[in-house]
Amino acid sequence: MVGLGRGPILPGDTTGRTMRANRWMRGARGGIDLVVLVAAWVVPFLLRFEFNLPPSGQRQLVVLLPYVVFAQFAALSFLGVERQSWRYISLRESIHITRAIAVVSLVLLAARIVAPGLQSLSPRAAYLATPLSIILMNGALAVGGLLAVRVIRRLQSSYVELRHVDRPHETSRVLLIGAGRAGVLVARELDGRPELGIRPIGFVDDNPRKQGTEVHGIPVIGTTADIQALSESRRIDEAIITIASADGATIRRITAACKDARLPTKIIPGIYEIVGGQVNLERIRPVAIEDLLGRDPVELDTTGIRGLVAHDVVMVTGAGGSIGSELCRQLARFDPRKIVLVEQAENALWAVHRELQDDFPTVEVVPAIADVCDRDRIDHLLLEHRPSVLFHAAAHKHVPMMECNPGEAIKNNVLGTRTVADLALARGVERFVMISTDKAVNPTSIMGATKRIAERYVQHLAHASGKRFVSVRFGNVLGSTGSVVPVFKQQIADGGPVTVTHAGMTRYFMTIPESAQLVIQAASLAEGGEIFVLDMGEPVRIVDLARDLIRLSGFEPEVDIAIEFTGTRPGEKMFEELSLSEENADRTVHPKIWTGRSPEPDWDTAAADLDVLTARLETLTREDAQAAIARLVTEFQPSSLPPEEQDTASFLAEHGPPA
Repeated sequence: MVGLGRGPILPGDTTGRTMRANRWMRGARGGIDLVVLVAAWVVPFLLRFEFNLPPSGQRQLVVLLPYVVFAQFAALSFLGVERQSWRYISLRESIHITRAIAVVSLVLLAARIVAPGLQSLSPRAAYLATPLSIILMNGALAVGGLLAVRVIRRLQSSYVELRHVDRPHETSRVLLIGAGRAGVLVARELDGRPELGIRPIGFVDDNPRKQGTEVHGIPVIGTTADIQALSESRRIDEAIITIASADGATIRRITAACKDARLPTKIIPGIYEIVGGQVNLERIRPVAIEDLLGRDPVELDTTGIRGLVAHDVVMVTGAGGSIGSELCRQLARFDPRKIVLVEQAENALWAVHRELQDDFPTVEVVPAIADVCDRDRIDHLLLEHRPSVLFHAAAHKHVPMMECNPGEAIKNNVLGTRTVADLALARGVERFVMISTDKAVNPTSIMGATKRIAERYVQHLAHASGKRFVSVRFGNVLGSTGSVVPVFKQQIADGGPVTVTHAGMTRYFMTIPESAQLVIQAASLAEGGEIFVLDMGEPVRIVDLARDLIRLSGFEPEVDIAIEFTGTRPGEKMFEELSLSEENADRTVHPKIWTGRSPEPDWDTAAADLDVLTARLETLTREDAQAAIARLVTEFQPSSLPPEEQDTASFLAEHGPPA
């Protein structure tokens, strides 16, 4: 036996049987719909004439029946109703059914209006004069019948599934916080997932118009101010925040109220993670520090991004890192023909390669172990794969580590960028996007200064070639490897203390997915030579971040977990800046991306200084590196020890303890 275009069906192969079963099911559903449509046309005639049809009524019924039923069935098929699963009938499918039937009813109404004028041309035009009551009843019965058979199928399916569910012996009595769109989705999913052992007792919502109402059968029983009282009176076990677009202040307030009520608190994913009106209950998680920072979801110009990468080859250096790997995940969503993963660390490359293969089976993913300083290897990869877009995320990023290893910082961040950018230009890469950092602005560290040199070199190539070579600059990324959040979490798990360098130190933060999405968006806006600056929101005090993490872990700062101030480390700044004044940063068409253009850099002088520096990288001391870099980056202000005004004790005496 041979399948249709799929080769022979082997005895153990279920594909053919599945295809035949699906075709049979679609045919059966279509047959039922036809029966409903025929009945919806016949019954109005019987009711209109009280089951005693005159000959003219009989002729009109029989003559128009095939045309009306065919038109209704065709309209349903055109709107995709016949492809939709009956088991998951929802408001969207109901609207499609109503729209299809309404179109045919309007056609019948129009025919009724013009029928008298057409009778002079043909007596058979009289059949078009369908009584208005029949047109209205036909539309109502067709919509009602089609919805009814689908609802019956959904109820039958739900009944069967519930009979086979292993219900837990104990259920958790849950308070849902937020009766909006996301709350409705959660309530609906919980209703169909009894095996989770989650029993919603009620909603709380601060909208006064919702008080006393029900949402998907769950009552709204109070506001967030009533959480503690409701927890006691209704014997609540835990709370789930079901506000998909809440800001950080709101999440912080609700979390504090739940903590006062001694309620474990979880949260649904952000609204950008809810796809097609579905929420995955397995992804409901404890409240995280990202929720307290409360940044709005990123809205992308998907058309522009798809035009950038769809069906093309994209290369990402540093593909195993926090930003590089997320760039790959985000890029794969836009259907590139191939993604080339360039990474020096074998284990990191293996992990991201396997993940992308599993999650995006239609995208060719090529793992390439390579050092960005290895000119021959990078050139071979560019020649072999011919990428149209290259995201350069490979870099050394840890400030104190690079203060101890200045030669490696220069080698990787400056020379590696120069190698990749030169070869990208020579091999016809259309867009080159370097990932930079806010530490490159008025740098005080060797790491920040090397990224500033790399920015200038990318600008130099863009001005010299006219190509779309750009840099994207942003601040700290929550949860990235070696960032402060994982360090704090480990210190809390160890019982403390949590170490903070200085009570007044602030940083800009964003999440890994947000930063990757905006980098890709900036790439689609590139014209050449820009330094794109991502909108990082308001800076956050590191000590406040530490206190929030301690509270989220169920402890009280300074009571259960101590906070110790260790002093500012060499190279660290008290606060970060996102752009230089000379760059005149201005908004782009995207509200979260700014762009700056500085005058064309004098690279000839810088190149000579860099060549001298390169010749002695292996023996370079920190002091020698700082002196050499200062000639390349005039705004570089190296720091060896924290200045007097950065003393923590003095700061606390002047400003008081953290909030």
